[in-house]
Formats: sequence, C-alpha cells, structure tokens
Amino acid sequence: MAIFNLRTQRRLRLTGTRNMRSLGYFLKEKLWLIIALLVGVALYFAPVPDGLSHEGHMVMIMSVVSVILFVSEPIPLPAVAFMIVIGQILLLPIDSKQVAQSLMGDSVFFIMGSLMLAVAIVKQKLDKRLAYLIVRMTGTKTVNIAVGIAIVSGLMASVIGEHTVAAMMLPVAIILITLTSDDPKEVRGLAAVLLFSIAYGCSIAGIGTPSGGARNAIMIDYWHREHPSDPKFAVDYIAWIKACYPVFLAQLPFVIGILFLTFKPEYKHLTRAVVKLRAQVEKEGAMKSSDWIAIAVFFATLLGWIFFSGSLGLGTIALMGAVTYMILGLVSWDDLNSGVNWGVVWLYAAAISLGIQMKNTGAAQWVADSFLDILPTGVDSGVVLYGAVSVLTTLVTNTMSNGAAVAVIGPISLEMAKTAGESQLILGYITAISSAFAYLTVIGTPACTIVYASGYLKTTDFVKVGWKMVIISTIVLLFFAKFYWPMIGL
Repeated sequence: MAIFNLRTQRRLRLTGTRNMRSLGYFLKEKLWLIIALLVGVALYFAPVPDGLSHEGHMVMIMSVVSVILFVSEPIPLPAVAFMIVIGQILLLPIDSKQVAQSLMGDSVFFIMGSLMLAVAIVKQKLDKRLAYLIVRMTGTKTVNIAVGIAIVSGLMASVIGEHTVAAMMLPVAIILITLTSDDPKEVRGLAAVLLFSIAYGCSIAGIGTPSGGARNAIMIDYWHREHPSDPKFAVDYIAWIKACYPVFLAQLPFVIGILFLTFKPEYKHLTRAVVKLRAQVEKEGAMKSSDWIAIAVFFATLLGWIFFSGSLGLGTIALMGAVTYMILGLVSWDDLNSGVNWGVVWLYAAAISLGIQMKNTGAAQWVADSFLDILPTGVDSGVVLYGAVSVLTTLVTNTMSNGAAVAVIGPISLEMAKTAGESQLILGYITAISSAFAYLTVIGTPACTIVYASGYLKTTDFVKVGWKMVIISTIVLLFFAKFYWPMIGL
C-alpha cells in the first residue's frame, strides 16, 4: 500500500510538472494575446475621450486590440477576424444581421473570386515557360532579367492581384537562382535582386487597376457608400487606370535602380542557368489545349473587369470567371477548397466591417479631427496634408495587410478630406496607393511574405532596401497628387 501511494505521488508530481511546463509554454506562446486583451480591458475602463461617443470608444478599442494581434499573430488571423465580428455584436448595440450585412460587399466577392482565379491559373504550371519567355525577351544579363521580372510581375499584378502574381513568379526566380548555384551563400545578392524585383514589381503595380488588389476595391466601395448617387465617385475600371497607372509606371525605374544600389549580384550574366532552363522547357513539350483555354478564360475575365465592372461589380465578374473554370473542368471544387485561403476572405471581410463601424459610430471622424489637431499650423491642407495621410497609411500598412489597412484608414482619410475641405477622391487615391508602400516588413504585403518564404532573404533585408523605396514612392505619389490629378479633374 505504501509503495502504491509512493508511485501515485510520483505520478502526480510528474503530471503537475508537465502541466506547469505546458502552462508556461502556453503563456509564452500566447503572451501577445494576453497583452492585447489587457490593453483592451484597460482602455475599456479608461475615460471616454472628449468628442468620442461610447460606441466609437468601443470601436477604437477593437481596432487597437486587432492591430496588436495582426502584428504579433499569437493566434491565427482568421480568429482575429471572428473576434472582430463577435466584438461588434457584444460591445455595440448592433443586431447580428446588420453585422452580417456589413461583412459581404462587392469587394469581399472580389477577394473571394480572385483567390479562386489564382488557384485555377497556378494549376496550369506555366512557371518554367514564363521564366524562359522572360529570358528570351531580356537576354542573359542579370540587370535585364531583373527588369524583365519586375515588368512582367507588374503587368500581371496590375490586373490579377499581387498575391497571385508573387506566387506564380516566385518559382521563376527560384529556378534561375538554383540553376546558377546550389549554394545560397554564393547567390545572396542575386537572390535579393530577383526576389525583390518580384515583390516590389507586384506591390507598385497593384495600385494600377481596381483588380490589382483588394485595397482598390475597398476604396471604391467606400466612395460608393459615401456618395451613392454622385457620378463623380462612381469610379470605374478606366477611371482608376487613368488616375493610378501612371504612378506605377513612374515608380518602376526607381525599383531597379534602388535594388542594384542596395544589393550587388554575384553574377552579371546567367548564361549557364538559361541553358539548363531551356533544356527543361523543351522536355515539357508544347502547350496543351487546356492551357490555352485557361488563358482565354482569364482574358475574358479581364475584359469583363474593364468594360462591365461599373454595372456588374468587380466581385461578380471575378466569381463568374471562377465558375467558368469549374464548368470547363479546368479546376475542381476540391482544388479551390484546398487552394484558397478562406481565412484571408474572412480577414478582409471583418476589417471592412470594422471600418464601416468606425464611420457609423463617429470614430473615424474623431480620429480625423484628432490627427488634424496635432498637425502644425499650415499642415492641415494641400500637399502637406497629402504627405501626412500617406505617412499614416504607410505606417499602418507595414503592420497589417494592405487591404486591412485601407479598410481601417479609408474612412479616416475620407473624413479628413471632408473636414479639411480637400478632395475625397485625391485623399482616397493617396490612401489606396500608400497602402502599397509596405516595404519595411515581411508581413506588410502578401508579395513580401511570399518571397521571404523562399529562404533566401533576411528580415533585415526588407528594412535595408525598404526605407529607400518608401521615400522615393512617397515623393512620386505627392508629385502626381499635386500636379497630375488636378490636371485630369480630380
């Protein structure tokens, strides 16, 4: 009996030790979740700031807690999205049906449809052919290949979204890097130039068209909600291209210049890699009929965005393209179900819903007024205000996805424009474009996250080159805001 009790006590002690270790591990892993919740509780019991309603105070608390969780990521980001939804129902006097309605707009349909289109396109395995096509156009010189990758990434990202293009183009760069050398240390500079050519080409081009990114569709959605009957704010595909595509083209030369000033590729020519690549492409054989059909469906979707987005909406057309792929048997539902990150859809939907509540509760107006109040005299209008909004958006977008950043900052910038007597169109465009300046962190933009996943880049590389990109991109944007956009009637 004594031996039994001794063994039992030993087992209890071991179980208690393991439980303590498990508890310690849990607290370490969820430290930022605990910090975020404590910050939320502290703000909840803090006095409501002057000029801010109780409901607006609740929305601001949810925004602060969400930003902490977005940056630290102690729990899956879709869980943060659901917390936002639950928080609106529990903390705001809003019916759950109203919250549900705010989650589903055309921009969310667009995000959903574009992710499904991405799966259908990537399934065709055109990466090697695309890589070979690029080097055939550019030649084997490293700088020319980097230019070609940036241009191709940019042209595609301006119509189908940067996350799609980055995922498609990453294998292109990896093929060229690995065929050059199997040792990552021997191609550090080359890898940085080629991979950042993809990331930055995608980022700066995603501003060019409404279909280039969720942030654009979100801003168009906000304009429509703010001015549902004003034709000036019914921005269609062509109007967006006219305003924003020149901004992308103006930034492109600076991308390559900054990359080659920051990183020094070890090889000036990639002749050996190109020879190996050509042999692999020839082994693949000719393109199949299904490949050509997939390309045709994509271009039909693109034409739908260009000519019918004003009447049907970007999201509806994207879903039509995805359904067409399934009807033709080019992609199955199992492919879409497993390939689409549905958590991203929920994340954008929740961020948009939170942005709507910021406006409805007056929180956006309060932030706008507070931001204008802290600006020095003479900085509350004109190009200096444009710069301040751009800086604010840049700071936010480097801590969360660009779509989420526009979802949160969009209502604030539109309220700033109204308060300062500035154009809501111009400040809206500045917000959407500045959300692409997520050059400083890995998590700021899907393109940066994807190229970082290759294993060739360090987090310090993003800061090393990113601050230069932020400065140049901001200067280019302010130039267009000051001179070009008023010239075209914005």
